[in-house]
Amino acid sequence: MNIRFKKKKGAALTAAVLLASFVIFGGCSMGTAADNSVGAMKPSQTVDVSGLSEARNTPVVRAAKAVGPAVVGITNKAVARDWFNNPVETEGVGSGVIFRSDGYIVTNNHVISGAKEIIVSLSDGRSLKGKLVGQDEFTDLAVVKVDEKDLPTAAFGNSDEVVVGEPAIAIGNPLGLEFQGSVTVGVISALNRTLDISDKRVKLLQTDAAISPGNSGGALVNADGEVIGINSAKVSAAAVEGMGFSIPINTVQAIVNELIEKGYVARPYLGVSVFDPTTAARYGYQLNIDKGVYIFRLSLDGPCGKAGFQRGDIILEIDGEEVNSVADLRTKIASYKVGDKVTVTYDRNDTKRKAEVVLEEMPQDDR
Repeated sequence: MNIRFKKKKGAALTAAVLLASFVIFGGCSMGTAADNSVGAMKPSQTVDVSGLSEARNTPVVRAAKAVGPAVVGITNKAVARDWFNNPVETEGVGSGVIFRSDGYIVTNNHVISGAKEIIVSLSDGRSLKGKLVGQDEFTDLAVVKVDEKDLPTAAFGNSDEVVVGEPAIAIGNPLGLEFQGSVTVGVISALNRTLDISDKRVKLLQTDAAISPGNSGGALVNADGEVIGINSAKVSAAAVEGMGFSIPINTVQAIVNELIEKGYVARPYLGVSVFDPTTAARYGYQLNIDKGVYIFRLSLDGPCGKAGFQRGDIILEIDGEEVNSVADLRTKIASYKVGDKVTVTYDRNDTKRKAEVVLEEMPQDDR
């Protein structure tokens, strides 16, 4: 196999992530601490719907009434640096969903990432200090807790039963807390949509319900008033409208349970860092390979290191399935559990070989 792997002259060490101009994953509303666009959360208006006619008391009305009180605002107070390297306090505002009455809230990881302080704004107007329980960058999920009891909660549905065309109701805080508890309505546009974000491949629900910055971490609800997804991303481009994405609630439940139990999600790993031609180009390298992913760094005491792999080997297959990109490899390994044994087919000096590798838990420093 012909391999050319060299640093391009004058190439920058970093490059913009593919699709960054189209997919917004960091969709919380941002501003400085002095920015008046971030206002105090106002108490939500409790409306008696008992007198509504059957025509007006729609599933959307009932769903908003059931889930709305459990949707909170999350303010991420962090410190950034200005052009002169001076510290500047910033505020990012996103959404969250209370799923346990003793104060456990699910949100997006990017909503709380880098937070110096987390403030949770309840729908009744109260603001409480939040504590980060755990976060998972891979799925873009996090759990925050407030010290409070008897809070309103949202019921989780079954995202495996979601069908294309059924109503989808998004509840969150678009553009900040001044628009807290906003409800938008659409349908489920597609299931199992796959987006490649920073070499991570995630499967999401697609909806045309309006999702704006600040909606991140909010609820996607079905007509029965059950949360079926956590809103996380949208496609933003001049020629695109109505393409929002939510993390399926069945995925969310498995992740949040582990975050509460351990504070992190235990994932298997191979103990290697790899490039495909696209990712290599982002870092200013030229990599000419037809198939597989190139090992440019490995831990000698990691799973592949123990199995005899070397820098420069090209991983071709995992258990007989081809892996031709970084996302392919990560997705495949993520489908296994810690302790599983996999057969890795690889190329070394134009000779195809196989090795058995026992997957180990990814160290915290590698996450």
